[in-house]
Amino acid sequence: QEQLVESGGGSVQAGGSLRLSCTVAGNAVDTSCMGWFRQAPGKKRAGVASIYHGRFAAHADSVKGRFTITKDNANNTLYLQMNSLKPEDTAMYYCAADPSGGRCYGIATSFNTWGRGTQVTVSS
Repeated sequence: QEQLVESGGGSVQAGGSLRLSCTVAGNAVDTSCMGWFRQAPGKKRAGVASIYHGRFAAHADSVKGRFTITKDNANNTLYLQMNSLKPEDTAMYYCAADPSGGRCYGIATSFNTWGRGTQVTVSS
């Protein structure tokens, strides 16, 4: 059974917006620290944003001021609001939870549980 399910990806033009969602199934996953990552074809997976206890957020420099990570603790859902999208934001976006050792290090956190991803494509 999938524990993290992403949705909200799609195709938009540059300057547009998308909101990604990540739904957590059940209570077996440590969601104290969660994150969004992305991987473009031919590139390594990179951290985009993370959030600790639903309050303390960190964002990669490349998305600061454009993307915002939030978490609805009541519904156990993670979000990534993406504004002013650029073609270089095109990638598969993954949600992650269950930090290794229970430690949260922002976008450098090592996570044990991953979703299958949702594709974001930005055209110029």
